Amino acid sequence: MFLPLKDTEGISIRPIGTIGIIIINVAIFLEMLFYSSSSPNPVASQNAIYLRYGLIPYQITSGRIIIPSSLQPAWLTIFTSMFLHGGFMHIIGNMWFFWIFGNNVEDYFGTIRFLIFYLLGGTVAALAQIAVAPYSKTPVIGASGAIAAVMGAYFYLFPRSRIKTLAFLFFFITFIEIPAPFFLLIWILMQFSSAFTSFGAATGVAYWAHIGGFIFGLLVAIIFKSMNRRRNEFYYG
Repeated sequence: MFLPLKDTEGISIRPIGTIGIIIINVAIFLEMLFYSSSSPNPVASQNAIYLRYGLIPYQITSGRIIIPSSLQPAWLTIFTSMFLHGGFMHIIGNMWFFWIFGNNVEDYFGTIRFLIFYLLGGTVAALAQIAVAPYSKTPVIGASGAIAAVMGAYFYLFPRSRIKTLAFLFFFITFIEIPAPFFLLIWILMQFSSAFTSFGAATGVAYWAHIGGFIFGLLVAIIFKSMNRRRNEFYYG
């Protein structure tokens, strides 16, 4: 088992976009917990939130509202679903990965472009999940699709970075450094493996959103870095 702790890349700006997104996600999660815990039936209250603000592919592809309380128009849930999480481990895991990779990508893109990129990444991830399971009536929630886009961009932009990792090897616990491209390559291959082996089955994990987000982030990073290279060649000959 491997637990990533931090990367070796420095940053030159205060990552207010990354910090802001984390704060918003945590605040919404805590508000949801407070709201549901104060109701007579906390579980039903949480489920009602997921049904209202979660992304239900069938409602978007069919144009039919099967949950009367759902946010309308249904396409708005593409954005609201990015800020919902199903439990402490869900949000802690997402925000942990987001912090490790997000601040460097924000440093490279700039805060405004990074925020736009994050939302577009989450949108593309949601559309990828909808394309694979267009008739699903299960709410899709979580920031992992947008975070996968950030990870895809990091994969291309920082090929020399390393991830400081806590490794649990049988009875031994040690710290090791793993090349970031290798770490991210293994991660995305795991997503592909899980997506194909569970194709058509209800797993509770939107693997195709992860894959769609990662590919989107990778392509954007390639284009953005190429544009920067051409701009520098124009200015400096």
